Amino acid sequence: MKPSSPETAAPPPSRPPIRVLLADDHTLVRRGVRLILDGEPDLEVVAEAGDGAEAVERARAGDIDLAVLDVAMPRMTGLQAARELSRRLPALRILVLTMYDNEQYFFEALKAGAGGYVLKSVADRDLVEACRAVVRDEPFIYPGAERALVRSYLERLHRGDGVEGLPERPITEREEEILKLVAEGHTSREIGALLYISAKTVERHRANLLQKLGMRDRLELTRYAIRAGLIDP
Repeated sequence: MKPSSPETAAPPPSRPPIRVLLADDHTLVRRGVRLILDGEPDLEVVAEAGDGAEAVERARAGDIDLAVLDVAMPRMTGLQAARELSRRLPALRILVLTMYDNEQYFFEALKAGAGGYVLKSVADRDLVEACRAVVRDEPFIYPGAERALVRSYLERLHRGDGVEGLPERPITEREEEILKLVAEGHTSREIGALLYISAKTVERHRANLLQKLGMRDRLELTRYAIRAGLIDP
């Protein structure tokens, strides 16, 4: 898997522009990214969202071709939103735009259904090219990510794990949703209302999280959520 060629030209102006949903919880970041995308004749930001849950709502409500998602957002992370959108809108293309140069996030983005992974630090250079590649169903990997792919491949061979699949998640998707909301300070009743489950079910998931992760209380769960990139420190 290699980055797309920088010589790739934009589609002819006569084609309808690619309709983009931009999701990031920082207004200034959204503004800067929007300037980059709207400056291209074949790209148009038609919707914005300040968190992952709003991104899912906006994508389901509008005619969107591409969702550009930040990783760390309130209520629902970009990776959680990507998984939800991949299930509900399989034709939608997804691009992760993040500050995290981290191979675990990269692998999680691929597993969540993203077709590309771009670092914010080089968005002015790579973002437009990545958007076009992802919409063409061509994977876009930020420069340097190839090393992470090769390293993971070699590590799994060394362990005798084979080469199928990607690194396993330590917790389930539902547990991750619960963990994020617990770390953000929501009560069990509030979490239940957000996820359409009972408060008792939330408590059961939280107990399972504590046991699975070997932790004792909300504070330790919050620290884990920060390290996992589910919430900002």
